[in-house]
Amino acid sequence: MNRLTTLSVAIVISITTVFAQSDHVPSFEKITLSSEFTAEGAAVGDINRDGISDIIAGPYCYLGPDYQQKQTYYQPQVFNKREEYSDNFVVAVEDVNGDDWNDILLIGFPGEAAYWYENPQSEAEYWTKHLIHPEVDNESPTFYDLTGDGQLELVFHTQGYLGYAQQPEEDPTQPWTFHRISQQWDWQKFTHGLGLGDVNGDGRTDLIKSEGWWANPGEERSSSPWHFHEADFGPGGAQMYAYDVNRDGLNDVVTTLDAHGWGLAWFEQTSLDEGVQFKEHRIMGDSPQNNAYGVSFSQPHALKLVDIDQDGIQDLVTGKRVWTRGPQMGWRPDAPAVVYWFKLEYREEQPHFIPYLIDDDSGVGVDFTLADLNNDLFPDVVTCNKNGVFVFLSHTSDLK
Repeated sequence: MNRLTTLSVAIVISITTVFAQSDHVPSFEKITLSSEFTAEGAAVGDINRDGISDIIAGPYCYLGPDYQQKQTYYQPQVFNKREEYSDNFVVAVEDVNGDDWNDILLIGFPGEAAYWYENPQSEAEYWTKHLIHPEVDNESPTFYDLTGDGQLELVFHTQGYLGYAQQPEEDPTQPWTFHRISQQWDWQKFTHGLGLGDVNGDGRTDLIKSEGWWANPGEERSSSPWHFHEADFGPGGAQMYAYDVNRDGLNDVVTTLDAHGWGLAWFEQTSLDEGVQFKEHRIMGDSPQNNAYGVSFSQPHALKLVDIDQDGIQDLVTGKRVWTRGPQMGWRPDAPAVVYWFKLEYREEQPHFIPYLIDDDSGVGVDFTLADLNNDLFPDVVTCNKNGVFVFLSHTSDLK
């Protein structure tokens, strides 16, 4: 038995009941690592070079395989979840300086700076931080290897320009170089919705926002604006993805619709005489009646596209962000802090999303992560938000 599974018997808060429409789906075991509000994003990576994945959430590295020992990498601060925001929204792991030790990359509060923290290769109390960019706007910026050079870029917008920041080649401790890919828009630091994916099927990763998408020109991506294609993908939700949902050979767009409201949808790409268009297909709305299974929750502020049950088809994972702006009753802030995965399957060749409850007392933050922590080849879920830090281990013994 995996050591993490053994230990979890003592620290499990609850084992969730799957909202099952099928007997052959993963179930999830919940493990609470912290009940403090320190951040709204989490990442997974091997921090101490022992070959075992660690969890990075807030100011702590929770060391695998049991995640009970933790190390700080910056000075801890606990926030009041009803009155405050954290200064840690998105986190990633990469060896930035090429010393074979993974470092930690962190995006703070919208409009503030992003930094990377240099791994000291020891149990130093705090790590040295280096500026990535002084002003990172949008509530769904991300780290992604957009250029294909094997290193992460930071994708975001700043001062109204969409683009990406690239690591300097000669001195990794210097700020990263920002490349504009758009004309200037009236976006501000709290603008919602940003994503990546190959929308036009040319093998290049395009950038997507609620207003449309920008086509990646390839080798000229850093020297000239990308061509903008207008489309209406909703008012602005969370992360956005390109995926061929209906298997017609054209990549569609998947996103939550309103990070502080309601909605989850996929937008079908169609090629008509007047050009490429997108048709919205609502997966979940503001009422249980909008979903065939009666599922509805507000504030879906984070979304992942991942094959949860390893059937070769990408699924969706999302949930409720806890207390996004305090007690706004119209958004039902005190409703259960759920995490769901939506299984994509096909009925009479048409796409159909089935919701399965992972947990109803945790929620998502601004970002979360999926990784195989218990070595069963199925992704596990790690969230960090105003309720704390949570691990959801997949159990797949029922799968056939």
